[in-house]
Amino acid sequence: MILLELLNLTFEREHGPNRDSNVKFAPLACRQPEPFWRNKSDMDTFKTARDAAFALRPDQPVYCFRPTVLSADALAFKSAFPGKTAYAVKTNGEPMVLETLAKAGIDCFDVASPAEFAAVRAVAPKAELLYTHPVKAQSDIRLGLETYGVRVLALDHEDEVAKILRAVHGLDLDPEEITLLVRLAVRGHAAYELSKKFGAAPGHAVELVQRIARIGFRVGLCFHVGSQVEDTDTYERALASAAWVRSRSGAPITLLDIGGGFPAPYGHDPRQKAPVHPDTAALIAEVVEEAREWGFDDVPMVAEPGRVIVARCFSLIVRVLLKKGRRIYINDGIWASLSDSWTGKITLPARLLPDPARRRHNGDPQKVVAFKVCGATCDSVDILSRPFFLPETVDTGDWIEIGHIGAYSLALRTRFNGFYPDTFVEVTTPFEAAGPAESFASVETMAD
Repeated sequence: MILLELLNLTFEREHGPNRDSNVKFAPLACRQPEPFWRNKSDMDTFKTARDAAFALRPDQPVYCFRPTVLSADALAFKSAFPGKTAYAVKTNGEPMVLETLAKAGIDCFDVASPAEFAAVRAVAPKAELLYTHPVKAQSDIRLGLETYGVRVLALDHEDEVAKILRAVHGLDLDPEEITLLVRLAVRGHAAYELSKKFGAAPGHAVELVQRIARIGFRVGLCFHVGSQVEDTDTYERALASAAWVRSRSGAPITLLDIGGGFPAPYGHDPRQKAPVHPDTAALIAEVVEEAREWGFDDVPMVAEPGRVIVARCFSLIVRVLLKKGRRIYINDGIWASLSDSWTGKITLPARLLPDPARRRHNGDPQKVVAFKVCGATCDSVDILSRPFFLPETVDTGDWIEIGHIGAYSLALRTRFNGFYPDTFVEVTTPFEAAGPAESFASVETMAD
């Protein structure tokens, strides 16, 4: 502020008293660009991301939202799954996403915090909330039960049972109105294996089921095979464990939650053979049949899809700020939309959008080479672990559209270094339909 005052004093000495407040030097925080979008109805609409990039010529990252793709993918899953579809809000909890899902008929949501309770209620007042975080604050449990009507909660430890029971007694609720899901520890083959943090071993799970049943709660079982499952037999192994717990406990099981893990389509490393992506409807049918074979045909089921529903509905336009040999600097990175790109387990499709104002192109546009990618911040850690494969003609000022980035991108943004991508447009053409992805961005997103 002292520096700003000195600048203003210098201005007045050279130009006389300043009567125009607009000329005064202002803190940089006041000069941040406004995003193009505040409400969904205010979004500019374009046919393709290429059209958006060339019309707006943005220096800030731009999210391209495709509500028709989101609705179609949500309905495709819901129509294929015979149980209850509970969208995993943590995957992408943006208001426009939740509103689109609610309008498409998704009426059940997997939530993990008071903020997610409120986000769902803001767009879907009558939606059912499943509180599946196994470890919860006492006050959050009470809030969920009392204010948001939560009646299904997950746990993997007896202390969590005690916390829930305390809240139920405090609110004078009948335990028979509440279903407690015992989270089972399962291991499988997926891009992200999720059993290291949550889940009760089978023997412990039997004890929890019996304790919950004695108290008078309704009892359910749940598991999560990992995100972006790579071996579909993982579901059968989890169902076998659930059947064992059910048999040994002797308690009636009223709900089976099979979690998420259903894989979304992505790109592939051009140096390797393209992986075979399982058909979602076929995988769901397989899991449902395996549940029947393990004796769960009489138990209502819930699934918690996230990535498979929301991945394809967003792409991201980034700009190349600098090309330095085989290294490019872009205006996004690990502290923003690409925040967990270190492990490189998922390859996102990408499309180069050369700046039409640039008339000279160095190199062969048909030759795709690997570029190390550096993010926008001053942090030397802000370098993606895997390269982008791009035509060697890419240069400073070009844009790159990164596809299928709807899962675990917006949800993991930070404000580090003052960078925060928050610009949205609506795009009517699916990423795949806008032409071939000339290149591949080997970055990854996070877990369901």
